[in-house]
Amino acid sequence: MSEPLVALAVERWVDPAAAFAGRFAAEEHVFWLDAGPGARDGWSWIGSGSPDDPAAVRKTVCGGPDEVARSGRFPGGWVGWVGYDEAAARAGAPASRDSGPVPHELWLRTETMLGFDHARRRVWAFASAAAAPRLAAEVATLDSSLAPEAAAPPRRVASARHRPDEYAELIERCRESIREGDAYQLCLTTRFAVEASVDPIEAYARLREATPAHHGGFIRSGEIALLSASPERFLEVGADGASGIVRTRPIKGTRPRGADPAADAALVAELTASEKERAENIMIVDLMRNDLSQVCEAGSVGVDGLLQVESYAAVHQLVSTVSGRLVPGTTLDDLLAAAFPAGSMTGAPKLSAMSILHRLERGPRGVFAGCFGWIGDDGALDLAMVIRSIVVEPGRAYVGAGGGITWRSDAAAEVAEVGIKARGPLAALGAELPSGW
Repeated sequence: MSEPLVALAVERWVDPAAAFAGRFAAEEHVFWLDAGPGARDGWSWIGSGSPDDPAAVRKTVCGGPDEVARSGRFPGGWVGWVGYDEAAARAGAPASRDSGPVPHELWLRTETMLGFDHARRRVWAFASAAAAPRLAAEVATLDSSLAPEAAAPPRRVASARHRPDEYAELIERCRESIREGDAYQLCLTTRFAVEASVDPIEAYARLREATPAHHGGFIRSGEIALLSASPERFLEVGADGASGIVRTRPIKGTRPRGADPAADAALVAELTASEKERAENIMIVDLMRNDLSQVCEAGSVGVDGLLQVESYAAVHQLVSTVSGRLVPGTTLDDLLAAAFPAGSMTGAPKLSAMSILHRLERGPRGVFAGCFGWIGDDGALDLAMVIRSIVVEPGRAYVGAGGGITWRSDAAAEVAEVGIKARGPLAALGAELPSGW
């Protein structure tokens, strides 16, 4: 384990965007776990580190502190991601692999970091004992008007893995599998790609401005980057000092925002009344209860919230919360083996769903449908789903999108939902959806 990080208070509040631009944007291996522009609660984390061995990270015992550290919830550890495809293969499903340079799993060992407590408007500097005072003093002098520049990109049209009519046909094949009893629900996805060099910092500035989210994120390692406006927390351990408690918050059910308050309220009412969306959400809740029961104490798994509407800049979504108490000694590897890939991105039953989707999608998901976030040295963690996201590699970027298919799915509505989800990330790349989407 590297030298523990010391936390020092910064004398004044600095906007996270200014701190990123003024102190960390030039770093080769850098992260920004982002509570969103103008956030009034939660934490943002910005820092740099070095790539670490994923196998070693997975040995971390999950638990979290009995008391929240005085300086914040994440005292240091790792920030990174795990992709979908190899996790599906580990679960026993057939899987494709991306041939490009983006690693399936990447973890940066934190070395220098800033923590932003949005509720209290406090900034903390985390570094070695020798470096922390210098970092705190440096950050205190930053100009809060600094922000990553986001020049307008060239206009482009993205390419699509599937045409809209092809995707609609795949929806019907999903419904056939459901009719045959091979699945109850299937999360069918596709991919949109832009063949161009992308500046990930500029693209992320546009993404967070257009589609702010409480679990946004920017992780760059060399020429590879993940940019996310994710609204979905996947796994959280040790929240609010609750040692050993794991929570997951699957999202199933989406509607766009309305043009005016009346239209917006009508869309919320439509979402909450939809039998299809409610059934889809409840099926994934049952799946996640089963997943967590594999690593939680008997009788401890329960549903804390069911079918709650959360609203974001572009969409309303139906969210539920499942929690349980981890069996002592549970490692990150154990937890991911039980619960990952997330049921909200596979369907149910999980293994059958992943096998069917592999046949239908005809291509890798890559980092999309995986998870990203932080793992603490103390066993606490906060991981979000890789959705509403962009993956950048040299000369190319891609956006994944999809939706849950049930027997009552309407193909035209499902195609439209994919377009809604992909439009924001593609716009951050200066790209439009192909015709028909």
